[in-house]
Amino acid sequence: MDVLHLEGVSKSFRGTQAVRDLSLSVEAGTMYGLLGPNGAGKTTTIRMIMQILLPDAGRIDLFGAPGTSASLDRVGYLPEERGLYRKMRVGEGLAFFGKLKGLSSREARRRGGAWLARLGMSDTAKRKVEELSKGNQQKIQLAATLLHDPGLIILDEPFASLDPVNVEIVRDILIERKAAGCAIIFSTHEMEHVEMLCDAISLIHRGHAVLEGKLAEVRKRFGSDTVRIEYDGDAGFLRDLPYVRRIDDAGHAAEIRLADPERAQDLLRAAAERLRIRRFEVTEPSLRGIFIETVRKIEGQ
Repeated sequence: MDVLHLEGVSKSFRGTQAVRDLSLSVEAGTMYGLLGPNGAGKTTTIRMIMQILLPDAGRIDLFGAPGTSASLDRVGYLPEERGLYRKMRVGEGLAFFGKLKGLSSREARRRGGAWLARLGMSDTAKRKVEELSKGNQQKIQLAATLLHDPGLIILDEPFASLDPVNVEIVRDILIERKAAGCAIIFSTHEMEHVEMLCDAISLIHRGHAVLEGKLAEVRKRFGSDTVRIEYDGDAGFLRDLPYVRRIDDAGHAAEIRLADPERAQDLLRAAAERLRIRRFEVTEPSLRGIFIETVRKIEGQ
C-alpha cells in the first residue's frame, strides 16, 4: 500500500514556481530519498505533505486518503531547523511532543525515557535543550519524531551535526523502523547515506522530478561505463585521455566515466604507468555521479 502519494502537486510563491507537477509514491516498508540541489523544492514538498503549506494544484494522500489531522498524527516529522523548545527540559519536552500526538502523559514519559536510554542520553532528561550540543539536540529531535510510533517518518537532513558513531546509531534505528513496516522519506545531501539506505529516489530540480524510481534501476540506466580508482600520485593526466568523458577526482580517489566502456583496460594500463594503484573497479556510477551528471546536463554544462 502507498503510505504517501503525491500526484501533480505544484506550488508557487509570488510567481516563482517552487514545485511543478510533482508525483511520487512511497510504500510501507520502503525508504525513499528526496534529492536535489539547494532550492530545488524539497523542503517545500515536505511542508506540503505536512500541511504547513497547501499546494496550488494536485493531490497529496496519506495512508490511502487525503491528509487529515488524524492521519498527520501518524506521521513523524524531523525538520531541517530544529523544532525543540530550547528552554524546556529534555524529558518534559519529549513528554510534551508525545501528548501532542495523542499519548497519555504517563505513556509519553515512559516512551521518552525509553528513547533516551536507546540513544545513550538518559542523563540528559533533566537538562535544558539549550545546554546540549548540536548533535545531541539532533538526537533528541529524532526521539521526538519517533516517540508516537509513526507509520510514516519524514526526515529533512537527519544526519546533520552527527558524528560517525551517532550516524550509525541513527541508521540502525531507521533500518529497524523500515523492517517494522514504516515508510520513510528523507531529504539529504549525503549521497552515501542514500546509497546505503534507500530503496527508491526522486531527484528534483527546479521543482520538477527529473529522475525517479528504484535505486537499483536508476543506476542501471546509466550503464557500467564507470571506473572507481584509488591511487597514490598525481592523476591530473587522466583528464586528457581521449576516452575519458568525465572525472570526479577527490585526490587519491576518483570516479571516471568512460566514453567507451571497452576502454577500461586502456585506462588501467595508462594509470598503472604513472600511479600506484590501490583499487581499480569497473562498476555502475555512484549516486553522487548520477546526481552531478543529471543536474549538469539540465543546466547545459
